Amino acid sequence: MAKDEAQINIVAHGSRFEGKISSPGSMRVDGQVMGDVSLTGDLVIGANGEINGNVDAQTVTVGGKITGNIVAKSKLVLETKAKIKGDIRAAKLVIDEGAVFDGKCDMSGDKHPEQKSELFR
Repeated sequence: MAKDEAQINIVAHGSRFEGKISSPGSMRVDGQVMGDVSLTGDLVIGANGEINGNVDAQTVTVGGKITGNIVAKSKLVLETKAKIKGDIRAAKLVIDEGAVFDGKCDMSGDKHPEQKSELFR
């Protein structure tokens, strides 16, 4: 697949998806996902979006709610109304005022392999 043909998946407001999602593209969630999400691209959770499961993507932007662990290979952004309950691993982390995060954070990455966190083992 050519770069300009990247997949963009959408779970629309009012929709509910149950099960694991795996995609070579990116995704936007404005509805509800009950299960793990694994993407090679980016993930955006809108203000009304909710994921109950673990998340693994390049850049994760959260405007809604995630209950589960998050791995953001590039960057994790928690917007003002974001609510996160779970552990996070991110190369870069941005938390806007008003966001709620309840969990542990690992930003060590591969820079310090001798300091690997117990969070994700």
